[in-house]
Amino acid sequence: MIDHDRLFKELIQTFFWEFIELFLPEVLDYITKDSLIFLPEEIFTDVTSGDKRKIDLLAQVKWRGEDSYFLIHLENQAYNQKEFERRMFHYFARLDAKYLMPIFPIVIFSYDEPKRPEKSQYTVNFPKRKILEFNYFAIQLNNLNWRNFLNQPNPLAAALMAKMDFQPEERVRVKLECLRMLVTLKLNPAKIELISGFIDIYLRLNATEEQELDTELKQANLVEEEQIMEIVTSLMEKGIEQGIEQGIEQGIEQGIEQGIEQGEQKIIKRQLKRRFNNIDSAWENRVNGLSSEQLENLADAIFDFQSLEDFIKWLDQQN
Repeated sequence: MIDHDRLFKELIQTFFWEFIELFLPEVLDYITKDSLIFLPEEIFTDVTSGDKRKIDLLAQVKWRGEDSYFLIHLENQAYNQKEFERRMFHYFARLDAKYLMPIFPIVIFSYDEPKRPEKSQYTVNFPKRKILEFNYFAIQLNNLNWRNFLNQPNPLAAALMAKMDFQPEERVRVKLECLRMLVTLKLNPAKIELISGFIDIYLRLNATEEQELDTELKQANLVEEEQIMEIVTSLMEKGIEQGIEQGIEQGIEQGIEQGIEQGEQKIIKRQLKRRFNNIDSAWENRVNGLSSEQLENLADAIFDFQSLEDFIKWLDQQN
């Protein structure tokens, strides 16, 4: 199961100001950026259902030019829920009672379906009288066109485009553009891993789409292609490691070994195709027949090959 709330919380905590800049730039006009503090997790008990609910993200910031603070409360809603707007009001009321500060509530609706516009208001009305009108800022990703974020050099845009509105036939193009934007941002390795992992979880391609991505990459400029391939290869290797861990937990030793070999084979064949443009299926089959030790040796030797003949010669020596 994907822990959607944890993924979004980690992403937005890491790129909090980039998030504000992308969706609420006007807030930057009245905020002191170096005052940001993320408050401890708040847990509330729903008195009607008895369920315990926790606040996804709560940040305390200072008003610019003033000696006072306000809160930014952010919720990620990964599934459609009836009367969610009432729950947001309950959160607001409890936070208001505890902290006695102004609160800016934000919701990210991150599910794929339905695509109808979500509410951003909770009201209580009587005949000829409005008792309550509570508003929050709603960001509904599946109603945002990914193309509108292509030219925004923002790491949050690179990540969240994977959850925005696009056609099924655009999946490969969207992932390529997400990764292309990521490599232009010049982030440190930890931040690249966080964003690329987020993209891969929410926009995982099938085998046919992976092949299409490879074809698209060949048409990219060389530096960009190499940088994107480094990210893709890193994601694959991480996936292998996770598969090993899961296999260990399940005690399936044979499955672990097969998973390692299949993952190594896939990475090596991808590297060979990139280095020599393409390789014959007969050579791919010979790679499939190599042992784990031989695969490791081949992974090291690839960078010494000057031509396809060097690779074939190396294979012949393994018999």
